Amino acid sequence: MDPLITRRALNRATLDRQLLLRRTGMTVVDVVEHLGGLQAQTPHTWYTGLWNRIADFQPGDAADLLLSRELVRIALQRSTIHLVSARDCLAMRPLLQAVTERGTRSTYGKRLAGVDLDELAATGRALLEERPMTFAELGRALAERWPDNDPHALGQGVRWLVPLVQVPPRGLWGKSGPVAHTSAESWLGFEVPPMTPAELVRRYLAAFGPASVMDAQTWSGLTRLGEVVESMDLVRFRDEAGRTLYDLPDAPRPGEDVPAPVRLMYDFDNLFLSHADRSRVITETGMAAMQGFMGTNVMPRSILVDGVSAGDWTVTRAKGVSTLTIHQWAPISVLDEVEQEGLRLLEFLAPSDKHEISVLDRPSQPDTSRGTART
Repeated sequence: MDPLITRRALNRATLDRQLLLRRTGMTVVDVVEHLGGLQAQTPHTWYTGLWNRIADFQPGDAADLLLSRELVRIALQRSTIHLVSARDCLAMRPLLQAVTERGTRSTYGKRLAGVDLDELAATGRALLEERPMTFAELGRALAERWPDNDPHALGQGVRWLVPLVQVPPRGLWGKSGPVAHTSAESWLGFEVPPMTPAELVRRYLAAFGPASVMDAQTWSGLTRLGEVVESMDLVRFRDEAGRTLYDLPDAPRPGEDVPAPVRLMYDFDNLFLSHADRSRVITETGMAAMQGFMGTNVMPRSILVDGVSAGDWTVTRAKGVSTLTIHQWAPISVLDEVEQEGLRLLEFLAPSDKHEISVLDRPSQPDTSRGTART
C-alpha cells in the first residue's frame, strides 16, 4: 500500500514549493518559471504574489522584465492570462492550445460557422503584427472580411488560433493601458521546442506536488493526463481520503512541524486554484466564506495563518491614507502578526501614504463593478 501523507504534510510540501515558507533570493524570472507562471488576469495584483515570495522585491523588478520582453502575459493554463517567462510562453502554448480551443468551440463555434479557420488565423496574425489591437478593434477589422459573422467571435477565434500576448503598458506597475495584443512570435522573436505533457506534469509537481491526476488537470485545463503520469518515474502516496497522489522522487517534503509564516495572498494566486481538492490550504470555514464570491469572477485576497486560510484583506485609499482591513473568518490567534505583515504590505503597495490597519469579524464582499473585493 502507498504510504500515507497527511493533509498538514501536504500543506507544508506545497507551501515550500510555492516559496511561501521563506522568501527566496532567486531572480524574478527564475521564480516565475519555478511556479509555472502566476495567474495574472488582473493587471497588477500579481505583483503581491511575487512580493510574498521574493526577498526585497520591488514592482520595477517585474515591470522592467515586461518591457524587456523577458516576461509576458498570455492565456495559458485554464485559458486564463498568466505571467510567464518568454521561454515558457513559447514552450507551453502549443501544448495548452487545446484548452483554449475547447472553450472557444463551446462558446463561439456556431458564430464562426462558414469561416475558414486557417484564413482567420493568417488574417488575424497579420493585423496584430502590423500593430497591437484590442479584441474590439480586431473584431471590427475582421468583420470587413467576414461581415456575416459576429466580430467578437472572430476575435476570440484568433485568440484560440494564434498565441497572443498582452503588450505594455498593460500590466506595468502604476500604469494603465488598453488590453492590446500581438502574436507571441513577433513580440519575442525566437523559437523554442514545444513542451511535452510529461514535462508539463513535472513542472506542475515541482511547484504544487504531491498531487493527483485530477489536481494536475485542474491546474492545466488538460484532460487524459492519467496515462502521462503512469508513464513517468514518480513516487506515490495516498492522502487521508484514500486518493493516489504522485510526486517527484527528489522533491522537498518538509515535516509537519515546520512553521509557516503569515502571508497576505493576492486574489488569483494559483495556490488556491491548482488542485481539485483544495483542502490542503483552504479550511471548511474558508470554503464557506468564499461562497459569497462564487459566480462573480471576483476572488477574495486570502490570509494564510499556519499555512491555511484564516481570513481575507482589502485596501482602501483616501486623502493620502491607505487602510488595510483584515477580515477574520474566525478569530485569529496571531492577529498581531497579521497586522505587522499588513503594514509591511502597505509599505510595498503605497509607500508614500500613511498606513492604517483595521479589523472586521466577517469576510469581505465582492464588488463586481470594480472586479475586486470590498470591505
